[in-house]
Amino acid sequence: MRPSTGLLTLCGLIFIAGAAIPVATTAAAAAAAAAAAADADSPAPPANPAAAQELQQVIVIGNAPLPGLGLPLNQIPANVQTANSEDIQRQQTLNLADYLNNNFSGINVSESADNPFQLDINYHGFTASPLLGTPEGLSVYVDGVRVNESFGDTVNWDLIPESAISTVTLMSGSNPVFGLNTLGGALSVHTKGGHDNPGTELEAYGGSFGRRSFKGETGGELGEFDYFLTSTYFDEAGWRDGSRTQVYQGFAKVGWQNDKTDIDLSYTYADASLFGNGAVPMSLLDYRRQTSYTPDFTHNLLNFVNLTGTQFLNEHVLLSGNAYDRHLATGNDNGNVNGSYLAGNYAGPPIDCTVPPASRADIAYCADGQNAVSRLIQRTAGFGLQLTDSQDVLGMKNQAIVGTDYENSRDTYAQVLEYGTLAADRTLIHEVNALNDETVISLSGSNSIFGAYLTDTLSLNALLHFTASVRYNRNTETLKGYSVDTDVGDVGSGFDAASPLAGDHTFSRVTPSFGFTVTPTDALTFYANYNEASRAPTVIELGCSNPAAPCGLPNAFAGDPDLKQVVARTAEIGLRGNPSDQRVVWSADVFHTINSNDIQFVAASTNQGYFDNVGMTRRQGVDLAVGGKQGGLSWHLTYSYVDATFQSSFVVNGGSNSTADANGNILVRPGDRIPLIPRHTGRLVLDYAVTKQWNLGANLVLVSGSFLHGNENNANRTGDTNGQGALIEGTGWIPGYAVVNLQSTCHVTKEIEVFARLVNLFDKEYATAGFLTGNSFNPNGSFRFNPNEWSQENAVSPAQPRALWAGMRIRFH
Repeated sequence: MRPSTGLLTLCGLIFIAGAAIPVATTAAAAAAAAAAAADADSPAPPANPAAAQELQQVIVIGNAPLPGLGLPLNQIPANVQTANSEDIQRQQTLNLADYLNNNFSGINVSESADNPFQLDINYHGFTASPLLGTPEGLSVYVDGVRVNESFGDTVNWDLIPESAISTVTLMSGSNPVFGLNTLGGALSVHTKGGHDNPGTELEAYGGSFGRRSFKGETGGELGEFDYFLTSTYFDEAGWRDGSRTQVYQGFAKVGWQNDKTDIDLSYTYADASLFGNGAVPMSLLDYRRQTSYTPDFTHNLLNFVNLTGTQFLNEHVLLSGNAYDRHLATGNDNGNVNGSYLAGNYAGPPIDCTVPPASRADIAYCADGQNAVSRLIQRTAGFGLQLTDSQDVLGMKNQAIVGTDYENSRDTYAQVLEYGTLAADRTLIHEVNALNDETVISLSGSNSIFGAYLTDTLSLNALLHFTASVRYNRNTETLKGYSVDTDVGDVGSGFDAASPLAGDHTFSRVTPSFGFTVTPTDALTFYANYNEASRAPTVIELGCSNPAAPCGLPNAFAGDPDLKQVVARTAEIGLRGNPSDQRVVWSADVFHTINSNDIQFVAASTNQGYFDNVGMTRRQGVDLAVGGKQGGLSWHLTYSYVDATFQSSFVVNGGSNSTADANGNILVRPGDRIPLIPRHTGRLVLDYAVTKQWNLGANLVLVSGSFLHGNENNANRTGDTNGQGALIEGTGWIPGYAVVNLQSTCHVTKEIEVFARLVNLFDKEYATAGFLTGNSFNPNGSFRFNPNEWSQENAVSPAQPRALWAGMRIRFH
């Protein structure tokens, strides 16, 4: 049963789902005393200015990867959005990606995996995703370490413990100082420390879909030493079939700080088991919304050690540095309908599927199900050094930063194909055969990245501030191993043959940036900038980039020629008002980004293709935001327009598109919109202190429709027949949606509070991601054994229905 929408908190009673639960209350005088005590417990500004970015209140903006002095907001020539741990806790969101989606402008999510810890975050049309093969256009930093993983630049949100986050900053544009992948923006996370987070807190909550979550944190200081520890356990059965999620997270930090030196050693541990069942054809979804297509499972195990330090050499010069080691083991088990099942391109000897298979071709041709089981180990170690000089130049205020960083990664990847029969729940019944379970990819590689950067902000006077930056990157990637040809169409001409995989690729580039801010008053800022950034092709893209040896990613790799690196060039102008009383704050930003040598998966046949540089893409748009505080009310309203389009022509596979030719290909032309990037998004966030003990909050998320993958040419028409003779039933489009979420917190005493969160208040049925693709199942989930009967329709990732969670939080000061 779905929960009732009843959620009424009266600070003496909490009514959840129609049941009244008595709660102890305190007198108004006690509440006032508690509030005063809470204010007294708030951390004072640090004696060491270099630790300012660790405070829960964001008072400076980090303008470089490593910790430093930062700059006031009115000297940053970019759109900046910030949040702190109190903001995140007040919203009661599940993880960082969930918080960004509910609050930050310019963002939309694609739930391609359909697991709450595996969201694709799209900002201004650029993506940070945990899914291999996704073009990654956002850089993400945690305490100065870029956590875009080495093998595919992916970002794993389950590896960033939300309870460890002190501050979050999202900066727009292609800022070269933040290095690779900063095509559309940089997300910087700073973790908590014991100096600024004293005391102990315990939290437990649960509710819909069998969710149970327990968190604990404790911090404090002993003289100049401080410590902070937090851990999280999360378990949920999920609302779809076979969609369990279990996450263990731990974070520990010890530090030493005086007025000149700040040293922190942190350790992050994460163990996440994630079932992400992804998109499901609409015909199955309409029959039963909880259904899954073919199950996908991911297991991540992270050990991450990071040593950071700052040292004032004199009152104006600050030396910062870090050294880190990161080890991530990822196991995947991806269930699929076998792409070679009764393949029409098979031209070998006749195969009788009613008798036991005698060859690998027999297995690959006759099996209707397939699991791609892979194991990926990523080992990354690196260091960085940064020098900040805040001395005046010719009597003018100036801040100059010069830095360098080096990172070396070693990766191993192996994939086994398991063939068998699909069960009624679309899981695989494994076929026991000595010819089955072949290792089709075995790959090892290394990736060395060296960078050096310089940024300088010069204030000519109180009105005008200029910033200029430049970065040099050199990226060297090596590959070796083998890949097996699994295409049954190649029987007699290479099927089941192993090809060596080797490559040695080097990419280097100098990327500049310059901009300025005008500050006629302390509260008003005008800014403009131009900047460039790049990303190097990933191992996956390099391993599948030869037109003469196409692959069915991720089932094959090959030793291939270089791809060109993607280069983003961004121009941006904006205005913002940020008065000290925060009664009304506002901003307006216009951005225009052109990507050169963008990388796409280009079709070579119905089932195969290769990555290639396809020319230019463009993202442009507007961000508008206004908000403020008045009495007990805090509010925030945003609107974003993002126009993301291809600007070059290329051919891509789209066999379920009505315009596909006889080979299943479609032609993408300049001006066609990039899939899954809605043009319009909006948010309204409200938080109201009804009394000193009782807070109510709500947020509204509005998102317009977007094209699906498979409809990159935006030309699909339902009911038409394509060049392969297939009747197209899918629209190639997902409609927009509006979702309302509520949360409430009751402060029972200074130490105890109870809270509840209700998501999708009106129980809207909507989707955020999907494909225009073939469907091999009947609406009831039974398999269609004749491929000629497979339908061509939308497959979408459905969002969760209405859900209610409630819990309690206890603090010890």
